[in-house]
Amino acid sequence: MKKFFACAMLAVMLAAVPALAQKTYVNGIDPNYPPFAYVDEKTGQPAGFDVDSMNWIAKNMGFKVKHSPLAWDGIIPALLAKQIDMVDSGMSITPERAKMVQFSNPYWTVSRVFVVTADSKLTPKEILSSKIQLGVQRGTSEANAIKKEQAEKGYPFELRFYDSAPLAVEDLLNGRIQAALMDELPADNAIKTGRAVKKAGTHGEPDNFGVAMRREDTELHKLVNEGYKKLMADPYWMELQKKYLSK
Repeated sequence: MKKFFACAMLAVMLAAVPALAQKTYVNGIDPNYPPFAYVDEKTGQPAGFDVDSMNWIAKNMGFKVKHSPLAWDGIIPALLAKQIDMVDSGMSITPERAKMVQFSNPYWTVSRVFVVTADSKLTPKEILSSKIQLGVQRGTSEANAIKKEQAEKGYPFELRFYDSAPLAVEDLLNGRIQAALMDELPADNAIKTGRAVKKAGTHGEPDNFGVAMRREDTELHKLVNEGYKKLMADPYWMELQKKYLSK
């Protein structure tokens, strides 16, 4: 009896070891960047293409993940300060960011587009050459690129900065700005959810999205790259695209 009890206890302890050994990583997300990452209004929980992707990767690569909504313009400083461990939230891989962090292999490519009201006749050329108000999300690659381009080419528009692309869409609909520059999928999401806006055209080069991590976190870097490789080979990858990214 004692032998049986000892064996049973040993089995329970061994079964618990993997769960106890699982490490938890914190993923910083933009709380208002649908369809890639956002806080669901109904549940109050993080959701989106990137959130579900990382949940699948964590489950299949043997770690736990917690998603922490943060202001986008402070998300890399939070990563470097070790308040979070990664940023899997539609982050474009840029040379400027790559000087501070290491990125995973690219997992998605997206174009930048101008968004205008549904009845607007503005073209991309007119947006760039007119004295209008152009909205953009602060801290994004498109914000940095258009600001630099404006300085170099002397574009006459006034840049207005927002905490999120949806907030720029709201001001567009309220007439406070005449156009907004953002990634294509958030623009598609605004159209899909019934906002009276449309895409006026693309601008600049497409962006590659990657997961940002600290340079020294080589173990996490390997886990994320291997995790995305497995996810992209799994039928769930297509399910996620159908759920979040289909027009």
